[in-house]
Amino acid sequence: MTVSTQQRLEMLRTMLLARRFEETLTELCQQPDKIHGMMILATGQEAVGSGACAALSPADVIVTNHRSHHHLLARGADPKALMAEIFGRRTGCNKGKSGTLHLAVPEVNALCTTTVVGGGFPIATGLGFAQQYRGDEAVTLCFFGDGATSEGSFHEALNLAGLWRLPVVFVCENNRYAAAQGYDEHTPIESLATRADAYGMPGEQVDGNDAPAVFEATRRARERALAGAGPTLIECMTYRWRGHGEGDPQRYQPAEEIAAWKARCPIERLSETLRAHGELSDAELDDLRASTAAAVAEAVRFAEESPWPEPHEALDDVWVA
Repeated sequence: MTVSTQQRLEMLRTMLLARRFEETLTELCQQPDKIHGMMILATGQEAVGSGACAALSPADVIVTNHRSHHHLLARGADPKALMAEIFGRRTGCNKGKSGTLHLAVPEVNALCTTTVVGGGFPIATGLGFAQQYRGDEAVTLCFFGDGATSEGSFHEALNLAGLWRLPVVFVCENNRYAAAQGYDEHTPIESLATRADAYGMPGEQVDGNDAPAVFEATRRARERALAGAGPTLIECMTYRWRGHGEGDPQRYQPAEEIAAWKARCPIERLSETLRAHGELSDAELDDLRASTAAAVAEAVRFAEESPWPEPHEALDDVWVA
């Protein structure tokens, strides 16, 4: 199955939306009293969320991590509710209580954002077990970074998922850094995809700045899972343009390395491909950029005008497990 023009255009749209959304967050973080708390962005990594989520059905579930905005927007989250949540407002997708780091958007089956490194693996494996037990025609997709593969939960979860042939697609965004630690400083192997061999599942490394390539890999993994053949590990090679969080001076990232990866911008690559094939005109690209920028501007306006949660609501929707 080839990726259709419409699918590629939609991936371009969600990448543009995510890019502008996070560029705006960068700008807002530099202004006083706009956004409080830590801000962790995925600028430059948009093709992973866009491509992977485009291959899913509405019934499928995603579990994500602290670098989640592009995943949630690609999954179909409302930019206004997402921005309001980041602002801490009552109109946010979690009523202003999660902030940017613990987002959940259940209406699009984005059930969990966890800031615990490796914390998503057991959750995704449990969701996959539930889907298998119920006989659902659905899979769980788990996003995580390269650093998380050094956590014990990675090995435990993939071992169980492989043993029980659970319908889980594990998608690693290998952006070459675990916080300030370079890939070669925390992992002794060239490809994380090879770790799949130990758990009886296929592993595939793809260009994480090529949204259609990510789409195709995810589609194959999803079809395999639905056929009862079990999980897949996909390693998407990409790069984060920003630091681990806003305020990170990025002294550990060489300037020439950042420049080289910016030259491989996933948005520019896909838009150039579409234009080369006569599937996108310059005017249409301008319209896409304008419409996504307008959507983000409206999201900021909505968030700024939204009320704060009331003090008496502090313990509403809070549960002890």
